[in-house]
Amino acid sequence: MLRTLLFLFAAALIGLAIYSPRWLLQTSAVGTAAPVPAAVTKVAMVPVSAPLETDVPDFSAYQSVRDRKQAFFGFLAPLVAAENDRIEWQRLQLLALEAIINEQGLTALNQEQLQFLERLADRYRVDFEPEGELSASLSALKRRVDVVPETLVLVQAANESGWGTSRFARDALNFFGQWCFSEGCGLVPNARSDDANHEVRRFESVNASVRSYLLNINTHPAYAQLRAIREKRRLNGEEIRALDLTPGLLSYSERGEEYIAELNAMIRVNRPIILTVMDEQVSEPAAPPE
Repeated sequence: MLRTLLFLFAAALIGLAIYSPRWLLQTSAVGTAAPVPAAVTKVAMVPVSAPLETDVPDFSAYQSVRDRKQAFFGFLAPLVAAENDRIEWQRLQLLALEAIINEQGLTALNQEQLQFLERLADRYRVDFEPEGELSASLSALKRRVDVVPETLVLVQAANESGWGTSRFARDALNFFGQWCFSEGCGLVPNARSDDANHEVRRFESVNASVRSYLLNINTHPAYAQLRAIREKRRLNGEEIRALDLTPGLLSYSERGEEYIAELNAMIRVNRPIILTVMDEQVSEPAAPPE
């Protein structure tokens, strides 16, 4: 019983540290680093627990279209949620440290906190110079370190992978059609022109494919519009919905507006199935058909 009470008390303190960074400042002595608990700082770098998926179910075996969709979303949804959770933890840490900097300046951070920001900036491809334009760096990070609606991720995965039945999904665990450019890094597309050198990237797990896709959306210049739309909605206190962000994916496909229209139609049709799957908190792929 005592251990339970102590655990709940510690969890409450960590929650305060994350959601109320000003509380940290009020308990800090002048000239000392604001005491963000080490556990809070490090949790952003710890992967959220999720099943490591290295095999793709045979979705083509489902005769019913609805069953196939439920199986596909049930397989992928927990992985997408886990990766979004990882990003959300990183964002919470970023916001907490930004609040400390705004109140006390950069010198209020200890070495571990500063290194966390530097690692985050490196991962999200943001120039971070503590002695430079720090405000601009933090703004750029907040624009990039953010979640992508699960519905959008799942629908785009379905579109790009043929509902998990494409050669690239089955043999390379690549659900988003991501390219690489070194020989042997992936699978060569059958329709690749003779003067092209791209391959469809091979991943060690489906989890890695999801993580790479989210990082691509959050960092590539081609998707700056998506990030700007998301940031504006956050600043306005508006919900960030899949349909609001699809215009920012115009460069994802050579089909352009036709591709966006197709994604929007898929979102509208499949949203009820996705919501059902997510409400049930599916953590394992659906049982294969008999």
